[in-house]
Amino acid sequence: MSAYAIDHGLDDLAATARAALVREIDESGAWDADPVWRAAFDNVPRHLFVPYYYVGTRGGYERRWGEDPSPRRREEWLRGAYADTPLATRLRDGELLSSSSQPSLMAKMLAELEVRDGDAVLEIGAGTGYNAALLSYRLGEDLVTTVDLDPEITESARRHLAAAGHRPVVVTGDGARGCPERAPFDRVVATCALNSVPRSWLAQCRPGARILAPFATGLIALRVRDAGHAEGRFLHTSAYFVPLRGGSRTEREDPDVPLAGLPHRARSHELFRFLLTLTADGLTADEAHTLWGPDGWPPRERYGITVAGDRAWAWLDAPEGPYTWPLPGS
Repeated sequence: MSAYAIDHGLDDLAATARAALVREIDESGAWDADPVWRAAFDNVPRHLFVPYYYVGTRGGYERRWGEDPSPRRREEWLRGAYADTPLATRLRDGELLSSSSQPSLMAKMLAELEVRDGDAVLEIGAGTGYNAALLSYRLGEDLVTTVDLDPEITESARRHLAAAGHRPVVVTGDGARGCPERAPFDRVVATCALNSVPRSWLAQCRPGARILAPFATGLIALRVRDAGHAEGRFLHTSAYFVPLRGGSRTEREDPDVPLAGLPHRARSHELFRFLLTLTADGLTADEAHTLWGPDGWPPRERYGITVAGDRAWAWLDAPEGPYTWPLPGS
Protein backbone atom coordinates (compact mmCIF):
# COMPACT_ATOMS: atom_id res chain seq x y z
CA MET A 1 0.00 0.00 0.00
CA SER A 2 1.34 3.40 -0.95
CA ALA A 3 2.12 5.93 1.75
CA TYR A 4 -0.33 8.22 -0.03
CA ALA A 5 -3.22 5.81 -0.23
CA ILE A 6 -5.36 4.06 2.30
CA ASP A 7 -7.33 0.83 2.34
CA HIS A 8 -10.48 1.02 0.27
CA GLY A 9 -12.39 0.14 3.42
CA LEU A 10 -11.10 3.32 5.06
CA ASP A 11 -12.20 5.67 2.28
CA ASP A 12 -15.58 6.27 3.84
CA LEU A 13 -14.03 6.72 7.26
CA ALA A 14 -11.64 9.36 5.87
CA ALA A 15 -14.53 11.31 4.33
CA THR A 16 -16.59 11.03 7.51
CA ALA A 17 -13.68 12.04 9.73
CA ARG A 18 -12.84 15.04 7.52
CA ALA A 19 -16.46 16.20 7.57
CA ALA A 20 -16.51 15.90 11.36
CA LEU A 21 -13.33 17.97 11.61
CA VAL A 22 -14.81 20.68 9.40
CA ARG A 23 -17.93 20.81 11.59
CA GLU A 24 -15.76 21.06 14.72
CA ILE A 25 -13.78 23.96 13.25
CA ASP A 26 -17.02 25.58 12.11
CA GLU A 27 -18.45 25.40 15.62
CA SER A 28 -15.26 26.89 17.10
CA GLY A 29 -15.73 30.06 15.06
CA ALA A 30 -12.15 29.85 13.80
CA TRP A 31 -12.94 31.03 10.28
CA ASP A 32 -15.76 33.45 11.06
CA ALA A 33 -13.60 36.25 9.61
CA ASP A 34 -13.44 34.46 6.22
CA PRO A 35 -15.81 31.45 5.85
CA VAL A 36 -14.47 30.67 2.37
CA TRP A 37 -11.76 28.61 4.12
CA ARG A 38 -14.40 26.02 5.00
CA ALA A 39 -14.32 24.74 1.42
CA ALA A 40 -10.54 24.37 1.52
CA PHE A 41 -10.61 22.23 4.67
CA ASP A 42 -13.52 20.24 3.25
CA ASN A 43 -11.63 19.41 0.06
CA VAL A 44 -7.97 19.01 1.11
CA PRO A 45 -7.41 15.57 2.74
CA ARG A 46 -5.17 16.01 5.78
CA HIS A 47 -4.24 12.31 5.94
CA LEU A 48 -2.23 12.62 2.71
CA PHE A 49 0.08 15.05 4.52
CA VAL A 50 0.62 12.91 7.61
CA PRO A 51 1.36 9.38 6.31
CA TYR A 52 2.89 8.92 9.75
CA TYR A 53 3.08 10.94 12.95
CA TYR A 54 4.20 10.51 16.54
CA VAL A 55 2.11 10.34 19.68
CA GLY A 56 3.68 11.10 23.04
CA THR A 57 3.82 8.27 25.56
CA ARG A 58 5.37 7.88 29.00
CA GLY A 59 8.37 6.27 27.37
CA GLY A 60 8.81 8.87 24.63
CA TYR A 61 7.00 8.73 21.28
CA GLU A 62 5.02 6.08 19.46
CA ARG A 63 4.69 6.15 15.68
CA ARG A 64 1.35 5.79 13.97
CA TRP A 65 1.39 5.24 10.22
CA GLY A 66 -0.89 4.47 7.33
CA GLU A 67 0.97 1.32 6.31
CA ASP A 68 0.78 -0.37 9.68
CA PRO A 69 0.14 -4.14 9.22
CA SER A 70 -2.70 -3.97 11.72
CA PRO A 71 -6.07 -2.82 10.30
CA ARG A 72 -7.00 -1.53 13.75
CA ARG A 73 -3.83 0.54 13.93
CA ARG A 74 -4.37 1.94 10.43
CA GLU A 75 -7.84 3.05 11.46
CA GLU A 76 -6.37 4.60 14.59
CA TRP A 77 -3.85 6.48 12.43
CA LEU A 78 -6.61 7.78 10.15
CA ARG A 79 -8.85 8.94 12.99
CA GLY A 80 -5.87 10.71 14.55
CA ALA A 81 -5.08 12.44 11.26
CA TYR A 82 -8.46 14.18 11.44
CA ALA A 83 -8.42 15.04 15.12
CA ASP A 84 -8.29 18.75 15.92
CA THR A 85 -4.85 18.43 17.47
CA PRO A 86 -1.26 19.17 16.40
CA LEU A 87 0.65 16.14 15.16
CA ALA A 88 4.40 15.64 15.62
CA THR A 89 5.75 14.61 12.23
CA ARG A 90 9.54 14.82 12.46
CA LEU A 91 11.86 14.11 15.39
CA ARG A 92 15.63 14.14 15.72
CA ASP A 93 17.30 12.85 18.88
CA GLY A 94 14.03 13.29 20.72
CA GLU A 95 13.65 16.94 19.61
CA LEU A 96 10.57 18.02 17.67
CA LEU A 97 11.63 19.51 14.32
CA SER A 98 8.34 19.71 12.47
CA SER A 99 4.65 19.20 13.04
CA SER A 100 1.24 19.58 11.49
CA SER A 101 -0.48 22.35 13.45
CA GLN A 102 -3.88 22.08 15.11
CA PRO A 103 -6.39 22.45 12.24
CA SER A 104 -8.62 24.94 14.08
CA LEU A 105 -5.59 27.16 14.77
CA MET A 106 -4.57 26.86 11.12
CA ALA A 107 -8.09 27.91 10.13
CA LYS A 108 -7.93 30.88 12.49
CA MET A 109 -4.58 31.99 11.10
CA LEU A 110 -5.67 31.62 7.48
CA ALA A 111 -8.85 33.61 8.13
CA GLU A 112 -6.88 36.33 9.95
CA LEU A 113 -4.43 36.52 7.04
CA GLU A 114 -7.21 38.37 5.18
CA VAL A 115 -6.27 37.10 1.73
CA ARG A 116 -7.98 38.39 -1.37
CA ASP A 117 -8.21 36.82 -4.82
CA GLY A 118 -4.93 37.40 -6.63
CA ASP A 119 -2.81 37.79 -3.47
CA ALA A 120 0.68 36.29 -3.57
CA VAL A 121 1.47 34.50 -0.30
CA LEU A 122 4.79 33.52 1.24
CA GLU A 123 4.65 30.79 3.87
CA ILE A 124 7.60 30.42 6.24
CA GLY A 125 7.86 26.83 7.42
CA ALA A 126 6.68 24.24 4.88
CA GLY A 127 5.96 21.55 7.46
CA THR A 128 3.96 18.72 5.91
CA GLY A 129 2.71 20.90 3.06
CA TYR A 130 -0.89 20.86 4.34
CA ASN A 131 -1.09 24.62 4.92
CA ALA A 132 0.37 25.31 1.48
CA ALA A 133 -2.26 22.99 0.00
CA LEU A 134 -5.06 24.92 1.75
CA LEU A 135 -3.61 28.19 0.43
CA SER A 136 -3.29 26.68 -3.06
CA TYR A 137 -6.92 25.55 -3.01
CA ARG A 138 -8.03 29.05 -2.01
CA LEU A 139 -5.75 31.16 -4.22
CA GLY A 140 -4.25 28.89 -6.86
CA GLU A 141 -0.86 27.22 -6.59
CA ASP A 142 0.92 29.81 -8.76
CA LEU A 143 0.41 32.40 -6.01
CA VAL A 144 1.77 30.28 -3.16
CA THR A 145 5.43 29.95 -2.10
CA THR A 146 6.50 27.93 0.93
CA VAL A 147 10.04 27.91 2.37
CA ASP A 148 11.82 25.65 4.81
CA LEU A 149 15.44 25.31 5.88
CA ASP A 150 15.47 21.49 5.99
CA PRO A 151 15.71 19.76 2.58
CA GLU A 152 14.12 16.60 3.99
CA ILE A 153 11.09 18.62 5.04
CA THR A 154 10.73 20.39 1.70
CA GLU A 155 11.12 17.14 -0.24
CA SER A 156 8.42 15.38 1.78
CA ALA A 157 6.17 18.46 1.50
CA ARG A 158 6.52 18.33 -2.30
CA ARG A 159 5.54 14.65 -2.32
CA HIS A 160 2.53 15.23 -0.08
CA LEU A 161 1.38 18.22 -2.14
CA ALA A 162 1.73 16.32 -5.42
CA ALA A 163 -0.26 13.41 -3.98
CA ALA A 164 -3.04 15.86 -3.13
CA GLY A 165 -2.91 17.44 -6.60
CA HIS A 166 -1.20 20.73 -5.68
CA ARG A 167 2.14 22.07 -6.89
CA PRO A 168 2.94 25.42 -5.30
CA VAL A 169 6.56 26.59 -5.29
CA VAL A 170 8.45 24.81 -2.50
CA VAL A 171 11.84 26.35 -1.72
CA THR A 172 14.65 24.98 0.44
CA GLY A 173 16.23 27.95 2.17
CA ASP A 174 16.44 30.15 5.23
CA GLY A 175 12.93 31.40 5.91
CA ALA A 176 14.32 34.39 7.81
CA ARG A 177 15.62 35.66 4.46
CA GLY A 178 12.29 35.20 2.74
CA CYS A 179 12.25 34.34 -0.95
CA PRO A 180 13.35 37.39 -3.00
CA GLU A 181 13.11 35.59 -6.33
CA ARG A 182 9.34 35.19 -5.82
CA ALA A 183 8.67 38.67 -4.39
CA PRO A 184 6.73 40.88 -4.07
CA PHE A 185 4.20 39.33 -1.69
CA ASP A 186 0.82 40.53 -0.47
CA ARG A 187 0.76 38.24 2.54
CA VAL A 188 3.37 36.45 4.68
CA VAL A 189 2.36 33.75 7.14
CA ALA A 190 4.80 31.95 9.43
CA THR A 191 4.15 28.53 10.92
CA CYS A 192 7.16 28.78 13.24
CA ALA A 193 7.74 31.03 16.23
CA LEU A 194 9.70 34.28 15.81
CA ASN A 195 11.68 36.29 18.34
CA SER A 196 12.38 39.18 15.95
CA VAL A 197 10.84 40.48 12.73
CA PRO A 198 13.08 39.75 9.72
CA ARG A 199 13.58 42.97 7.77
CA SER A 200 13.89 40.96 4.57
CA TRP A 201 10.20 40.10 4.79
CA LEU A 202 9.24 43.77 4.81
CA ALA A 203 11.47 44.47 1.83
CA GLN A 204 9.76 41.67 -0.12
CA CYS A 205 6.23 42.88 0.65
CA ARG A 206 4.03 45.28 -1.27
CA PRO A 207 2.85 48.33 0.69
CA GLY A 208 -0.23 47.33 2.66
CA ALA A 209 0.83 43.69 2.91
CA ARG A 210 -0.13 41.73 6.03
CA ILE A 211 2.29 39.55 8.01
CA LEU A 212 0.90 37.00 10.48
CA ALA A 213 3.35 35.11 12.69
CA PRO A 214 3.64 33.34 16.05
CA PHE A 215 5.54 35.50 18.52
CA ALA A 216 5.97 35.17 22.31
CA THR A 217 3.19 32.54 22.65
CA GLY A 218 0.81 34.78 20.68
CA LEU A 219 0.05 35.75 17.08
CA ILE A 220 1.20 39.13 15.81
CA ALA A 221 -0.54 40.69 12.79
CA LEU A 222 1.59 43.39 11.16
CA ARG A 223 0.62 45.78 8.38
CA VAL A 224 3.57 46.71 6.15
CA ARG A 225 3.85 50.40 5.26
CA ASP A 226 7.05 50.11 3.23
CA ALA A 227 10.36 48.23 3.17
CA GLY A 228 11.40 49.65 6.54
CA HIS A 229 8.16 50.02 8.47
CA ALA A 230 5.47 47.70 9.82
CA GLU A 231 3.18 47.79 12.82
CA GLY A 232 0.36 45.79 14.34
CA ARG A 233 -1.24 44.20 17.37
CA PHE A 234 -1.43 40.70 18.75
CA LEU A 235 -4.54 38.62 18.26
CA HIS A 236 -6.39 37.32 21.29
CA THR A 237 -5.34 33.75 20.42
CA SER A 238 -2.50 31.93 22.15
CA ALA A 239 -0.11 30.00 19.89
CA TYR A 240 2.83 27.69 20.48
CA PHE A 241 5.02 26.73 17.54
CA VAL A 242 8.45 25.23 16.85
CA PRO A 243 10.98 28.13 16.69
CA LEU A 244 12.19 29.54 13.38
CA ARG A 245 15.54 28.07 12.44
CA GLY A 246 17.81 30.27 10.36
CA GLY A 247 20.34 33.04 10.13
CA SER A 248 18.42 35.77 11.95
CA ARG A 249 17.46 33.73 14.98
CA THR A 250 18.52 35.23 18.31
CA GLU A 251 18.14 33.62 21.69
CA ARG A 252 15.67 35.01 24.18
CA GLU A 253 15.65 34.62 27.91
CA ASP A 254 13.91 31.46 29.12
CA PRO A 255 10.88 32.70 31.07
CA ASP A 256 11.13 29.72 33.41
CA VAL A 257 14.41 30.96 34.86
CA PRO A 258 13.40 34.11 36.80
CA LEU A 259 9.99 32.98 38.12
CA ALA A 260 11.12 31.50 41.43
CA GLY A 261 9.94 33.60 44.34
CA LEU A 262 6.96 35.11 42.53
CA PRO A 263 3.41 34.28 43.65
CA HIS A 264 1.98 31.09 42.20
CA ARG A 265 -0.74 33.10 40.42
CA ALA A 266 1.93 34.89 38.42
CA ARG A 267 4.08 31.84 37.75
CA SER A 268 1.12 29.87 36.40
CA HIS A 269 -0.65 32.68 34.54
CA GLU A 270 -0.46 32.32 30.75
CA LEU A 271 -0.66 36.07 30.11
CA PHE A 272 2.14 36.80 32.56
CA ARG A 273 4.38 34.32 30.77
CA PHE A 274 3.41 35.89 27.46
CA LEU A 275 4.40 39.32 28.79
CA LEU A 276 7.66 37.97 30.19
CA THR A 277 8.60 36.33 26.90
CA LEU A 278 7.62 39.39 24.87
CA THR A 279 9.70 41.73 27.05
CA ALA A 280 12.64 39.40 27.70
CA ASP A 281 15.18 42.04 26.64
CA GLY A 282 13.64 44.93 28.53
CA LEU A 283 11.81 43.79 31.64
CA THR A 284 12.63 41.35 34.44
CA ALA A 285 10.05 39.05 35.98
CA ASP A 286 9.94 41.13 39.15
CA GLU A 287 9.44 44.35 37.18
CA ALA A 288 6.69 42.76 35.10
CA HIS A 289 4.93 41.52 38.22
CA THR A 290 5.23 44.92 39.94
CA LEU A 291 3.83 46.76 36.93
CA TRP A 292 0.94 44.49 35.97
CA GLY A 293 0.18 42.30 38.97
CA PRO A 294 -2.10 44.68 40.91
CA ASP A 295 -4.41 45.32 37.95
CA GLY A 296 -4.51 41.83 36.50
CA TRP A 297 -2.92 40.85 33.21
CA PRO A 298 -3.76 42.91 30.11
CA PRO A 299 -5.02 40.65 27.28
CA ARG A 300 -2.77 39.95 24.32
CA GLU A 301 -4.62 42.29 21.99
CA ARG A 302 -3.48 45.31 24.01
CA TYR A 303 0.11 44.56 23.02
CA GLY A 304 1.72 45.30 19.68
CA ILE A 305 4.98 45.51 17.75
CA THR A 306 6.44 48.33 15.66
CA VAL A 307 9.32 48.07 13.19
CA ALA A 308 10.77 51.39 12.06
CA GLY A 309 14.09 51.33 10.24
CA ASP A 310 16.76 49.89 12.51
CA ARG A 311 14.46 49.90 15.54
CA ALA A 312 11.85 47.35 16.58
CA TRP A 313 9.95 47.36 19.82
CA ALA A 314 6.98 45.85 21.63
CA TRP A 315 4.45 48.02 23.42
CA LEU A 316 1.34 48.07 25.56
CA ASP A 317 -1.62 50.08 24.23
CA ALA A 318 0.37 52.55 22.10
CA PRO A 319 3.66 52.44 20.14
CA GLU A 320 4.87 55.67 21.75
CA GLY A 321 3.26 55.11 25.15
CA PRO A 322 4.98 54.77 28.53
CA TYR A 323 5.45 50.98 28.30
CA THR A 324 7.72 49.87 25.45
CA TRP A 325 10.48 47.25 25.21
CA PRO A 326 13.14 46.66 22.54
CA LEU A 327 13.07 43.51 20.48
CA PRO A 328 16.27 41.54 19.75
CA GLY A 329 18.64 43.19 17.31
CA SER A 330 17.24 46.68 17.93
